[in-house]
Amino acid sequence: MSRIGRLPITVPAGVEVKVDGSVVSVKGAKGELNHTVASPIEVSLEAETLTVARPNDERASRSLHGLTRTLISNMIEGVTKGYEKKLEIVGTGYRVQAKGSDLEFALGYSHPVNVIAPDGITFAVETPTKLSVSGINKQQVGEVAANIRKLRKPDPYKGKGIRYAGEVIRRKVGKAGK
Repeated sequence: MSRIGRLPITVPAGVEVKVDGSVVSVKGAKGELNHTVASPIEVSLEAETLTVARPNDERASRSLHGLTRTLISNMIEGVTKGYEKKLEIVGTGYRVQAKGSDLEFALGYSHPVNVIAPDGITFAVETPTKLSVSGINKQQVGEVAANIRKLRKPDPYKGKGIRYAGEVIRRKVGKAGK
C-alpha cells in the first residue's frame, strides 16, 4: 500500500469539495480548482475526509495512487493558503519593474524583456531585485517561476542572473593566470 496514498485528506472549514465521477472540484476562499482523476483510481468523500483508493496492485495503479492523493491535497492547500515562489536578481544593472500586472526585466540584453501574467498568477515586486510569483495552482506557480528564472540563469562563474530566494549557486573557478 502506498504510504502517501492511504493517508486520508481532511477538508478544512470553508472549503467545498465535490466528487463527480472522476472529476474532483475544490472551491475555497481564494478560488476554484478542478482535477480529473486517472481511470483506475477512485476518490470518495465521507463527512469531512477524502480517501483515495486503488483497485489492484498493478504498477500503474500503485504509481497513480500517491500522485492523485498529493494533487488533491495540493488543490485544497492552494484554495486556502495559496502558493508563492520568491526570486532574486543578482547582477549590476539587472532589475525588474512592475508594468500593471506584468513585469519588465532589464537583464543585460539590448532590449527589455516583458513577462505577461497568465490567468491565476500575480506578481509582486518588493524591490528592483526581488519579486514573488503567487497563485492557487502549485504547478502553474512553479512553472511561471521557472520560466522567469530561464530568462537569465545564474552564471556559475560570477553568480549573476535570476535565482530562487535562498538558492545556492555552485561557483566555478575561473582560468588560472600565468
